[in-house]
Amino acid sequence: MTYEEIVALLGYAGGHEQAVRITTSDRTEVIGVPTSVDTHISAHEVYLRPQGGDDTEIAVSLAAIRGVELV
Repeated sequence: MTYEEIVALLGYAGGHEQAVRITTSDRTEVIGVPTSVDTHISAHEVYLRPQGGDDTEIAVSLAAIRGVELV
């Protein structure tokens, strides 16, 4: 996927409270609902609320993402 496709899909999913599966460059998979996508050079990451973790938020570097799909 291109960077633009990744950012667009993460933005769509976050705006619709839709969970995504993110695959990183080291083949790690993360599933959660995007809460924000920060494309600014100083952050460059997506924040996710993982499934079953309503009070937890994790950050994934946009540079490490190789693929995103809706789940």
